[in-house]
Amino acid sequence: MRILIKINAMTSVVAFVVLSLFSAPGAQAQNSSPNWVGSWAAAQQLPEPDNSVPPELLKDATLRQIIHLSVGGPALRIHLSNAFGSLPLHLTRVRVARPLSPAAAAIDPATEKPVTFFGKPDVTIPAGAEFISDLVDFPAAPLSDLAVSIHFDLPPSEQTGHPGSRATSYLIHGDAVSALDLPGARKFDHWYQLAAIDVASVQSGAAAIVILGDSITDGHGATTNGNDRWTDVLAQRLQADVRYKNTIGVLNEGIGGNHLLTDGLGANALARLDRDVMAQAGVQWVIVLEGVNDLGGFTRLNDPPRPEHEAFVQRLLGAYQQIVIRAHAARLKVIGATILPYAESDYYHPPSSNEADRQTINAWIRTPGHFDAVIDFDKAMADPHRPDHLAPAYDSGDHLHPSLAGYRAMGELIPLSLFVP
Repeated sequence: MRILIKINAMTSVVAFVVLSLFSAPGAQAQNSSPNWVGSWAAAQQLPEPDNSVPPELLKDATLRQIIHLSVGGPALRIHLSNAFGSLPLHLTRVRVARPLSPAAAAIDPATEKPVTFFGKPDVTIPAGAEFISDLVDFPAAPLSDLAVSIHFDLPPSEQTGHPGSRATSYLIHGDAVSALDLPGARKFDHWYQLAAIDVASVQSGAAAIVILGDSITDGHGATTNGNDRWTDVLAQRLQADVRYKNTIGVLNEGIGGNHLLTDGLGANALARLDRDVMAQAGVQWVIVLEGVNDLGGFTRLNDPPRPEHEAFVQRLLGAYQQIVIRAHAARLKVIGATILPYAESDYYHPPSSNEADRQTINAWIRTPGHFDAVIDFDKAMADPHRPDHLAPAYDSGDHLHPSLAGYRAMGELIPLSLFVP
């Protein structure tokens, strides 16, 4: 077959070659090596009962989930997780499509594509494991939305998911993965069994940023289906800058209630470092914004003696150091973020001794030689007249989580020059 095409630049040549490779027969037979870069991810955890789907609803059921990509590409692959399952998980069919809206189940029929695993439409994921799909020839634009539809024949032994999706998922009885809409579907503002989306990048130097954090990164208080977390603002800025357009993915690995030292809602930050950071496709940088839940929880019920404070702070600093050591071993650059103020928090009610601990930790984070770079969220978000408080314009009202204006300020604060490949 003759192919007529006008090539005007070397970048066009590269794009043509890559697209031809992806669309050729046998492209999924492991004889091509796309440059995979993470475009979206969510930290996996065992959902607490209030955030779980009633198991009987996942028998012969279709779950359609909407996610928001950062970078785009001519092809993608999907990570499905059974990380917290105690038995193998069988999924009968998976499809992807472009949704007509980030806040609805309807899809564009012209974009609907099957997802396969080793050439098969179904997949059985071992207990505790994750499966990555075959390459899906699916042109995805930067900052676009993707609908992923999964059919369960039987419920998982234990669900694996991400409760803080700030996005609506749709559940309906039967195999409706190819349905153009799901009228009457049950709605949940959570994600399940869906861990990451990678895109095949044609950009030189394409890489990903992983943000390891708690509810402030997860987006507590952000708009449902609005994609206005501070990490979303960062992704938007990268796409708007000609130097970084469609080159750098932003992966939000925040978990509400997460800790550095102990398990809370989700495993502690050190325990999830390998899965949530090191294993992400194309990761080159990690931003660490953790510690407020450790600090707040330490004095929430009582205020221990000063020696216990000092020992606790040293344990937190040791945890940061462990993250840096392990990330450097994986050739990642580690960016430390200072802990935001939270005086008068409705939940933690921190005493003055707690604020002193926060200041000690932030001083350590700022000290050259500990992290490769620092983002000083504390300085930017604090009330200049009461630096132990969030600035009123940036306070959601609970004195712990930023408002939407606060999230925007955080995303706009970050120097894009940190992400020079």
